Amino acid sequence: MPDHTEGRVPLCERYAVADVDAHIIEPPNLWTSRLSEARWGDMIPHVAYDERSGEDRWYVGSKRLFGAGAFAQAGWREFPPSHPPNLREALPAAVDPKERLAYMDEVGVYYQLLYPNILGFHSHVFLKEMETELATECVRAYNDFLTEFCSADPVRLIAMMMLPFWDIGASVAEMRRCADMGHKGVLFAAQYEKVGLPPLVDDHWEPVLAQAQEMGLSMNFHCGFLQTPEELRGAVNQAEKLSFTRESSLVLLGNARNVADVVLSGVCHRYPELKFVSVENGAGWLPYLCESMDWQWLNVGAHKDFPERLLPSEYVRRQIYAMYWFEQASMRSVVDLLGDNLMFETDFPHATSLSPGPASESPSPRDVMERSLAGLPDETVGKILQYTATGLYHLEPPLPVGAVA
Repeated sequence: MPDHTEGRVPLCERYAVADVDAHIIEPPNLWTSRLSEARWGDMIPHVAYDERSGEDRWYVGSKRLFGAGAFAQAGWREFPPSHPPNLREALPAAVDPKERLAYMDEVGVYYQLLYPNILGFHSHVFLKEMETELATECVRAYNDFLTEFCSADPVRLIAMMMLPFWDIGASVAEMRRCADMGHKGVLFAAQYEKVGLPPLVDDHWEPVLAQAQEMGLSMNFHCGFLQTPEELRGAVNQAEKLSFTRESSLVLLGNARNVADVVLSGVCHRYPELKFVSVENGAGWLPYLCESMDWQWLNVGAHKDFPERLLPSEYVRRQIYAMYWFEQASMRSVVDLLGDNLMFETDFPHATSLSPGPASESPSPRDVMERSLAGLPDETVGKILQYTATGLYHLEPPLPVGAVA
């Protein structure tokens, strides 16, 4: 079998690389162009210039959220967490689907799975500040926008649906609606008790989890499910790079709790065909977590009290998927544990992404693939870069060169 030594065909030309975590940047008119201003007024999420910070910012009513360009650092002229003060100054690929496709070609990515920013990181605002009907309309409007964005090439640009998780009936209906529109997975969270809802193990969530299992839709736990904006304040503080480094690093470990919850609470046992994905959290911590859970499971005699259950690590191998982007040293141990469940991401266009720019030290996705996967068997490399993702998310095969989607 061919190896990956210098002179071989680059990996991004050998495989249709799936970038399983990237982000759209919500346009300022996303909600104002789709919802009734006469009915909802300035409670509709909107963008306005903020003199205090000197940038365009998102607002819900008078509540000020992050800057419109706060998550669009790719290609920016200054080091993160500095970011474009408005989307006119952002990298075009961050906001325009045609430009996005051209950028994907440039960095060696074929597929890109797309997650939100404002709606994902500020879902607590939609829950706490808005009437339930408006919050649900906002989710539907976002999912419609994402479908339109991906229509530029629905084979390569992959929509991941948001659910109005505060309303189980509406969530079930939205899951069906979005699947019919071509969305391939569900953006979900494991710690809903943070916002006063039942924990994921509660029967309250059974209609959503059972339907996702029946429909073959994965549940994707993206980092950054917040209770308050203060939880991520350090990660967008332009004045304090030490705070940014600390908070960002800790946020990226957040899914350890989520994985432990679904494995040890019995959710994986109750829904054996349902897949859970740890998004934008790396994977190097998973071997330790598995060893720790197995050790404690046996050490306290849980295997005696729950003889019908598998070892925690067996549920992880069966139902938990992870992804990586910058990791190097931990890759071999992760591959040994999750070689069939590991995928690749870039996190474009966030500050932590593989998005080289004038100031950034971030390497190109092309370089990272070659360096991190060097020496691994071709079969394993193919799974990580393409086949695990295309199977999990039911992606269409790559189009022949020159074909039009």
